[in-house]
Amino acid sequence: MKKLMIAALMVLGTSAAFAGDSEPLKAITKAKTYAEAVQLLKSNLDQLASAQEKAKAYDYVTRLALAKFDKENAVQAANMQAKITKAKEEAYDTLGFYEAAYNATVNGLECMKYDAQPDAKGKVKAKFTDGLTPLLNNARMQLVTAGNYYAQAGDQDGVLKYWGTFLDTDDNPVFKSSKEQETQFIGQVAYYTAQYANQAKLFDKAEKYINIAMQDESMRKQAQTFKLAIAERNLKTREDSLKYVESVKEMYEKDPSNDMVFGTLCNMYSSLKMNSELDQAVAAKIAQDPNNFTAWALKGQTLMNRNSTTDNPNWDECIEALKKAAELDNGNSVVLTYLGFAINAKAGQMSGDRAAQKALYTESMKYLEHAKEIDPNREKANWAYPLYQCYYSVFPANDPRTVELEKMLKK
Repeated sequence: MKKLMIAALMVLGTSAAFAGDSEPLKAITKAKTYAEAVQLLKSNLDQLASAQEKAKAYDYVTRLALAKFDKENAVQAANMQAKITKAKEEAYDTLGFYEAAYNATVNGLECMKYDAQPDAKGKVKAKFTDGLTPLLNNARMQLVTAGNYYAQAGDQDGVLKYWGTFLDTDDNPVFKSSKEQETQFIGQVAYYTAQYANQAKLFDKAEKYINIAMQDESMRKQAQTFKLAIAERNLKTREDSLKYVESVKEMYEKDPSNDMVFGTLCNMYSSLKMNSELDQAVAAKIAQDPNNFTAWALKGQTLMNRNSTTDNPNWDECIEALKKAAELDNGNSVVLTYLGFAINAKAGQMSGDRAAQKALYTESMKYLEHAKEIDPNREKANWAYPLYQCYYSVFPANDPRTVELEKMLKK
């Protein structure tokens, strides 16, 4: 009896060891189309007997997607040859090609995920990964072309689907061999995808993509600008703002030559009324770089704002800072307008000295007229009112220049 029981156990063990595919897996692998197979896979995933069965199912649907991908790829190649030989071209399913590239990528990665899991004996015996790796590298690269197609069409969902998937899989070691090829375009793809994600209010995705863009030296500064803009828009409390200030400060300490980050830090100090920190940052910047336009412009703007709200303003230091900024960049209409405003404010304090007053307005006029030349439509700076003050104080009331500006201000 004991021998019989042992024999029976051996038979049971043998049948388990050589058990065939489960019925759900058989159904999936009998499907003739990708759509049918993937639907069966989604509805029966939990009924598949093991990770190995799931890997096999995903390999099957990936191969169906790759079949469509290869078919359209072949048509495309044949059509290129047909153009050379002036032969008839075949119909090409552009969107089907892109969709097949996407389907192959996402399902292939799922296959590899399960392929890397241990079997019932605790051993990992990957069956599909090596064969799929080069095929997925090729398919994933087409997601860049697909995303560009949808970007040209202004299709936000399409961009996020294709470029988003390309970027979401960028850190997957499966695609290590494609890294060198990606360097020529991944920064731009990440930068523009971040903008689409931000528009869709997918802020976590936007931040993820903009961080990828910042790794590209050619895109770093504009990506950094966008990252800071995203962060600023999402500040809701003072605590949020203080945390943001610390992150910008850390960014600036790592790259003290970055004027954009420096300007952002100073603007945050100003908005949070951290006057001591603001003054220290500007003074340190000027000491480090005496010809830094941003530092002088910020110093002048800060003093202008403070003078505008104090009972006893002293405009000389403000004017000096803005003049230095204007010397460094004579094409900035905002600085020129601020400078004109500051000189006018000083003139307004000298009501008992008409000659000195007129001299200041005449000096101010020079800067404000230059701002007008640079920015005639007042898109960046509203130079009109301070310039009107100058004309009104220097010329007769019926002077054509004064009349023209008066009409402009009344519109």
